[in-house]
Amino acid sequence: MNRTTLLLTVSLALALAAGPALAGPKCTGEAKDKWLSEEAMKQKIAEMGFKDIRTFKTTSGNCYEIYGHDKDGRKAEVYFNPVNGSIVKSEIGG
Repeated sequence: MNRTTLLLTVSLALALAAGPALAGPKCTGEAKDKWLSEEAMKQKIAEMGFKDIRTFKTTSGNCYEIYGHDKDGRKAEVYFNPVNGSIVKSEIGG
């Protein structure tokens, strides 16, 4: 195997290994009929103090994910369990 082929093989292996880690957390295995509706979840998120939500989506890990700001105005990326609304992972910026 030449150096270029080896480099490409290693790069591909690293990308495949990192893929699940970059995809975000796994929040639930429950069927969608057990989830809070998007409207109910948006209400819960607002009650938790998150605001200026520019993105609300469902992830491949079965989470509700938002991009917005916390109650102190800091940028927030937050993953929620869609069944009970609990925070699974959050990244709060300065």
